[in-house]
Amino acid sequence: MMGRLWDWWRARRVLVDAAFVVPFLLLVALSASSETNPRNPTYVPWGWYVFFSVALLVPLVVRRRWPRSVFAAVALLCFAQWLLHIRMIPSDMAILVALYTVTAYCAFRWGLAALVVALAGVVMETTQQMGSWKHMRMPLLFFSTFIVGVWLLGLHMRTRRQYLRSLEERAERLERERDTEVQIARAGERARIARELHDVVAHNVSVIVVQADGASFAIDTDPARAKQALTTIGDTGRLALAEMRRLLGVLRAEDDSGAYAPQPGVEQLTELVEQIRAAGLPVTVRVAGVPLEVSQGRQLTIFRVVQEALTNTLKHAGPRASADVMLHYGDDAVDVVVMDDGRGAAAVVDGYGHGLIGMRERVAVYGGQVRAAPRAGGGFEVAARIPVREEARA
Repeated sequence: MMGRLWDWWRARRVLVDAAFVVPFLLLVALSASSETNPRNPTYVPWGWYVFFSVALLVPLVVRRRWPRSVFAAVALLCFAQWLLHIRMIPSDMAILVALYTVTAYCAFRWGLAALVVALAGVVMETTQQMGSWKHMRMPLLFFSTFIVGVWLLGLHMRTRRQYLRSLEERAERLERERDTEVQIARAGERARIARELHDVVAHNVSVIVVQADGASFAIDTDPARAKQALTTIGDTGRLALAEMRRLLGVLRAEDDSGAYAPQPGVEQLTELVEQIRAAGLPVTVRVAGVPLEVSQGRQLTIFRVVQEALTNTLKHAGPRASADVMLHYGDDAVDVVVMDDGRGAAAVVDGYGHGLIGMRERVAVYGGQVRAAPRAGGGFEVAARIPVREEARA
C-alpha cells in the first residue's frame, strides 16, 4: 500500500515541487518582520519584499517541467532586483534551486551556462554591496564556492540518473531477450512434441489398420486369429493413448508436478519388434559391435529411426514383405540400417508423411546423417549414422 502511494506521489511532479516550495515560504514569512523593519539600515520595503518573494518562489512549482524557462525567469527577477538596488532576501535561494534543476535535468551545456550566469550574478551582487575588492573577497569566495557545490551536486545527480536509466533499459532489454528465448524454446519443444506425436500416431495407427484388415478377413475362417488381432488392436490403442497423454501433458502449463514416463530407448526395441511381428511383418534383428553407453537422447533417436522405418515398411512394402534391422556399434558412431524386400520404388505413397523429415532432424541434432532410398534389387533401405564420440571417449 505504501509503495503504491509513494509511486503515485512521485508521479505528480508539480505536487512534489509545490511541497518543496512550502519550507521556503515559511522561511520568507518568518524573516519578513526583520527584513522589512525600517530600523534595519539595509531593510527592504514591504511591497518589494512580498513581490520578489512570491515572484521568485512560485516558478519553482514547475521547475522540473520547464527547468530552463524557470531558471531564466528567476535569473531575470534577480537582475531586476539588482537594478533596483534591493539586497538579497531569503527567496533569492530560488536561483540555487533553479541552477540545480537545470544541471540535473538538462544537457551539460545548459548546466554550464546556468553556472556562468549564477557566478556572474554573485560578482554583480558583491560588487554592488561591498564596493571595494578588499571587502568583497571573502563573500565572493563563499558564494562562488557554494554555487559551484550546488552545480556539482546537480551534475552528480544527472550522471546518476543517466546510469539508473541505462540500467533500467538494460533490464528491459534483457527481459525482452529472455521472453524471446522462452518463445523460441517453446516453439522448439512444440516441434519436438509434434515429431513425437507423429511417430507415435503413425506407428500405432499403422499397426491397428493392418490388424483390423487381418481380422476382417479371418473373422469367418479363423476366429482365433481374428480374436488375436483384435487383442493386438486393443493393446496397441491403449499404448498409443498412454504415449499421447504423456506427450500432451507436457503442453499443460498448469501441471508442472506431473511425473511422466521415460522416453523409449534401445532396450525398448525388442518390444517394438515384437509389436511389428504381431502385426504380420516378419522382422529380424542383428547387433554388431560392442554396445556403448549412449545418452538418452541418442537412444530415443535410434528407437524413432527404427520405429519410423518399420512403420513405413508395414504401410508400403506389401503383404509378403519382411524386414531386417541391423545395429552396428562403432568407436565413434552407431549405424542403424533397416531394409525390407517389399515394393520399394513401386510403393504407393500418400504424400502426407513427415517421418523421414523428422528422422533427419533428429539425427542432425547429433551431427549425423540419414539416407533413405529404394534398393537396387527391390525393397527399401533406411540407413542412419549417429555419432557418439563423447560417450565413446567417456
